Amino acid sequence: MGQDRAALVHQNFLSCLQSGAFPPRPVSTPLETTELHKTDLAEIFLSQLASRQLDRAARDLLEAGLGYYTIASSGHDGMAAIAAALSLKDMAFLHYRDAAFQIQRARQSPGQTPLWDIMLSFVASADDPIAGGRHKVLGSKALNIPPQTSTIASHLPKAVGAAYAAGIGRRLVAEFPVLEPDALIVCSFGDASLNHSTAQGAFNTAAWTAYQGIPLPLLFVCEDNGIGISTPTPHNWVRANMAPRAGLKYIACNGLDILDTYKATREAADYIRKHKKPVFLHMQCVRLYGHAGSDIQSAYLSKPDIEASEANDPLLHGARLVKELGAMTYAETEAAYNDLAARLKRISDAVITRPKLLHPDDIRASIIPPPRPVSPPPMIAEDARKACFGNEINAMETPQSLAKLLNWALTDLMLEQSAIIMAGQDIGPKGGVYHITAKLSARFGANRVINTLLDEQSILGLAIGLAQSGYLPIPEIQFLAYLHNAQDQIRGEAATLSFFSQGQFTNPMIVRIAGLAYQRGFGGHFHNDNSLAVLRDIPGLIIACPSTGRDAVLMIRECVRLAREEQRVIAFIEPIALYNQRDLHEPGDKAWCDLYPHPSERASIPLGQIGQHGEGTDIAIITYGNGVFLSHQGAKVLEESYDISCRVIDLRWLAPLNEIALLRAIASCKTALIVDECRRSGSQSEALMSLLSEHAEASLRFSRLTAEDSFIPLGAGATATLPSKDSIIEAARELVTGARHEL
Repeated sequence: MGQDRAALVHQNFLSCLQSGAFPPRPVSTPLETTELHKTDLAEIFLSQLASRQLDRAARDLLEAGLGYYTIASSGHDGMAAIAAALSLKDMAFLHYRDAAFQIQRARQSPGQTPLWDIMLSFVASADDPIAGGRHKVLGSKALNIPPQTSTIASHLPKAVGAAYAAGIGRRLVAEFPVLEPDALIVCSFGDASLNHSTAQGAFNTAAWTAYQGIPLPLLFVCEDNGIGISTPTPHNWVRANMAPRAGLKYIACNGLDILDTYKATREAADYIRKHKKPVFLHMQCVRLYGHAGSDIQSAYLSKPDIEASEANDPLLHGARLVKELGAMTYAETEAAYNDLAARLKRISDAVITRPKLLHPDDIRASIIPPPRPVSPPPMIAEDARKACFGNEINAMETPQSLAKLLNWALTDLMLEQSAIIMAGQDIGPKGGVYHITAKLSARFGANRVINTLLDEQSILGLAIGLAQSGYLPIPEIQFLAYLHNAQDQIRGEAATLSFFSQGQFTNPMIVRIAGLAYQRGFGGHFHNDNSLAVLRDIPGLIIACPSTGRDAVLMIRECVRLAREEQRVIAFIEPIALYNQRDLHEPGDKAWCDLYPHPSERASIPLGQIGQHGEGTDIAIITYGNGVFLSHQGAKVLEESYDISCRVIDLRWLAPLNEIALLRAIASCKTALIVDECRRSGSQSEALMSLLSEHAEASLRFSRLTAEDSFIPLGAGATATLPSKDSIIEAARELVTGARHEL
């Protein structure tokens, strides 16, 4: 068992070509029923041979210390037949074992060099045309294959979203069209990934959608090799799990047989294009070698089990098949196989000399997508606005709360830009938990205001798929705590697509999230989550957090511009406790209400622009969200009762933080107090304290007031762990005078 199994598989293939001793055909379909011309059959088989030799070349590079960890495609060679049965217009979200698919698809696009391209990724060269050396990924802009990195099911929700986009294409035109009218989405994964909750959520969402008659042209391909790393898949588990699903048609094929796989895929594709419904294609295959890299199968598989898989090598079945159908002789197969090895050796010698990605600036260059040329959206005629808003148009003449102003802003944006799509739980006729999307469904219809099922991964996956297909999605997460159920859809999928594709693929979107603390009458930590740590360390992600109604309007307009023009991914944090806050200092003063900024003003708050209220120099209170409201209250008392002049700095944009603007805003102040409603550990205050200690004037005295490291309880103690008006006053007085004061 200490033998090199890859070498044994290679030698066994060559020996069988010499002896003609091949395993019997794994399916019983008569050969004469094949739909494939022998030339096409030979091309598919050549793609399989090329994929196999790529695996061997990758192993050679790894052993020579010139390549990196990679995952072999050997045994999954049947994906070449699936690629042949589909069209170049069908966007493909691929499993990491699908090199044969990419090689075969390249035959549909003249001038492609898939072997050269993939070999560049093996050595992490900066010349790699998809990821630029950032990761070994399959993918190609020309071949309509967005790159996937880990693909342990995390790509399935966005594949559902892309299929939804393909389904609505005839009813709702994307501003930046990507998908052709008859396109379908193909998404492949392994049998072990099928068990991931993310995969199960995607299957459920697809079936739930199709069950209601909503178009969803989607092909799930499960590559069932019977094992997940070292854990066997129970016999017949995939079929038993997936065949009975309502709304999801099940088709099986044997990936060891080119004809059976091609025929099943054609059947699936024809069904999808005709009915616009999803299909689950269950492809049986084998896994040759180990899972990846240095994995040794003998540690967890018996020798008979390993040899049984090797005896079913798809290349053995393919060589016999092309011979029987007159497409290639055994001698021609051997010659082609050896020629590919020699060709890849030449490519290997060349790619190891190509430049590597070394400088930090070059590595980070693709985190932020490239801007795209767009024209400003046309101004909506006032008559059209009046028809849409009805009697509400008159209410715009009086100051309103944040919730109402934000609702109007979303309405105007949807009037202006027909590619904007809202999606989320209960956002339709109900208008969301806090009625921020009230009346949008009635005004713009169910195609643009999508009432989703209760699954945050599916909501964000839908948004990613829509964005990647040329729409501008604004999904809603009901509560900040609910984001944790699906954070990888932002961290591992939305925020990384530009990075791993050098900006060739993007998914601009604005994720609206109701959150933060101080909510009255509806509490507990699931509805009062005061931590943004899960978002703060995601490279390239913009975090916006307005505190006033006017800021919310102007910032959401800027976020739409950032997504539409600069292709950014944005988290828009809406302080729940301030949604309907009207008064600031006294009951009835309505000082926290604002007039609605008319769209004709074209006003916005640009990314990074902080807000400054007051010119006081004794203390600058640096804060955001609910902290702005409380700091205004505290500043009034500090100035009137203690003769301490204040300025309140509203950060607004929490990431990327405009450090230069902040330092300038506090430059003339003697002290600075950071008021952070998030928990002390992992909060914005940590970065702000570091910034001030490293870059502020040496004479500046500063401190921070934060929430305690605690979850938030229900009831009277809901605000006990949080900054308050009184604690802000006390902390400010202590900082300014250097003495502790009791209020």
